[in-house]
Amino acid sequence: MNTDTPGASSQGTGQSVRSDASRTPLRDFLRTETGSALVLGAAALAALVWANLAPGVYEDTWTTVLSVRAGSGGVGLELREWVNSGLMALFFFVIGLEARREFDRGELRDRRRVALPLVAGITGMVVPVSIYLAFAAGHGVGQGWGAAMSTDTAFALGTLAILGRRLPQALRASLLTASVVDDFVALGVIAVVHSGSLSWPALLAAVALFLVALLLGRLGVRHVAVHAVLALGVWGALLRSGVDPVVTGLAFGLITYAYPASRTDLERASGLFRLFREQPTPELERSLRQGLQAAISPNDRLQQLYHPFTSYLIVPLFALANAGVHMTWNGLAQSLTSPITLGILVAFLLGKPLGITLAVLLTTWLSRGRLRPQVGWGAVLAGGSAAGVGFTVSLLIATLALDGDDLMQAKVGILASVPLSFALTWAITSLVHALPKPIRARALLGTAEGIIDLAVPVDRNRDHVRGPRTASVTVVEYGDFECPYCGKAEPVVRQLLAGVGDVSYVWRHLPLNDVHPHAQLAAEASEAAAGQDAFWQMHDVLLAHQGELRPEELLRHAGQLGLDTERFERDLRSPAAAAQVAEDVESADLSGVAGTPTFFVNGRLHRGPYDLAGLTEAVRGARERAAVVSP
Repeated sequence: MNTDTPGASSQGTGQSVRSDASRTPLRDFLRTETGSALVLGAAALAALVWANLAPGVYEDTWTTVLSVRAGSGGVGLELREWVNSGLMALFFFVIGLEARREFDRGELRDRRRVALPLVAGITGMVVPVSIYLAFAAGHGVGQGWGAAMSTDTAFALGTLAILGRRLPQALRASLLTASVVDDFVALGVIAVVHSGSLSWPALLAAVALFLVALLLGRLGVRHVAVHAVLALGVWGALLRSGVDPVVTGLAFGLITYAYPASRTDLERASGLFRLFREQPTPELERSLRQGLQAAISPNDRLQQLYHPFTSYLIVPLFALANAGVHMTWNGLAQSLTSPITLGILVAFLLGKPLGITLAVLLTTWLSRGRLRPQVGWGAVLAGGSAAGVGFTVSLLIATLALDGDDLMQAKVGILASVPLSFALTWAITSLVHALPKPIRARALLGTAEGIIDLAVPVDRNRDHVRGPRTASVTVVEYGDFECPYCGKAEPVVRQLLAGVGDVSYVWRHLPLNDVHPHAQLAAEASEAAAGQDAFWQMHDVLLAHQGELRPEELLRHAGQLGLDTERFERDLRSPAAAAQVAEDVESADLSGVAGTPTFFVNGRLHRGPYDLAGLTEAVRGARERAAVVSP
């Protein structure tokens, strides 16, 4: 949709948000991860304090039974179980949503890129489990192996968010995929190894309900309420079956599609809004609401709704319920030499980065370079160390597999992995950044070609190009001369071209005719001016006078620019100008662009703000990658 809405989102449509707000869903998401990691750490610390100051109260609180009943049926669980098996299903639902979005619209939409993080995720579990079993051998505590296998996604992504620009953004998609593999296998371990006796009728009912949800998704039935009822049914059936129902969230998240808003849906929503503005009736209000919902994918809407809720409430509540360890000095000293504690710590801090890095190396070598990481080896190693943090699923498995002193020692190892993993990741990134600049760039960015989002490459014989034609970085903007945010972006682009250097800039037309009635004619006027080698002069005038785009005003602009007005008017009426604009619109549709302004930097969609700092950072990153990939 057109960005004439404060705080409009770039997620989904590809448009940038308004520059004065300096916000995007990606930045908000990363900020949420940074903040949620800190809140999660604070909750874990609060649990430790509570469990040591009032251990009896702590345990009595979380073992209190809460029953929910309707008629003769109902569910009765301890508060800790409601958190672990109930609320945490929403957390894994959000993880599944994010993974699905990467799979549908992110780095992993090239299916070949799924193989590497998939292998890394599996190897990143096998190696730590092997290390734990080596420590546990002969001590009778081998049943706790599952506590050493799974990466805590919240803490791992929080580490990347805190380190920010020190690591490439592409690392996040790979780490997320590997973490989802971790979670899926670990939840499978919970369901198979640590569940009670199975009730096959209830299990088959859960599978049948999930297949119904999958079928409805395939048929295009994506009403949230319908899938919510099915998810609740699957959760209840799994609980009855004896399988831990927490896996429900991840499964439903992974089948919730993510797709960009189409221009057709957005134009329909604009039409519905105009109808509602003329006749504000309940019927038209309902139609407008349905039209708006249809334009945004369920994945985006649900993630926007649940991500802050799970990050700031559910996961910290889980930490409060499970991280409490009543420790004495003797118990703590015993933990420091315990095979459980040491096995978990070494498994996470050494096994995770070793397993992930070896998997990437071997896969790259065996595929003869066809499967390569989208980041450099330094970033791979840093990502492996960031994955070496166990918390959520590790605590879940530990509470199921161990008890007494063994459980306390496992919790000590799991909790200690949090600060130690972050410290190790920070140390690795510091060493990488101490390398000489060319080596550092290669170590962080790698040499793999990135995904190109711009469907129609820049043709310098056809496109309008400003700046050096041999520049290493090309910025493409899809714009609308009547769009106020395109007007705000124009001086930013000028500053970028003047200040950064070695950048060429391309304007492509995307008139949003449903909201800007004069945009189409203005675009054609710029093409008519191009016939007299005055495209950029007309471009600048139109953006500077966005309220003066009527036919007589366009003729006045042409005269003030010194153009042959008769020829300009003739060219404006010719089909050639409209054809040029139509080609740009078609290329925008092929690239999934639905709003203005939308920027591409070296063919990659720019999802950040279009202020000077945001575009400059994107250009510098593209320049570094271009130097590494094509030295």
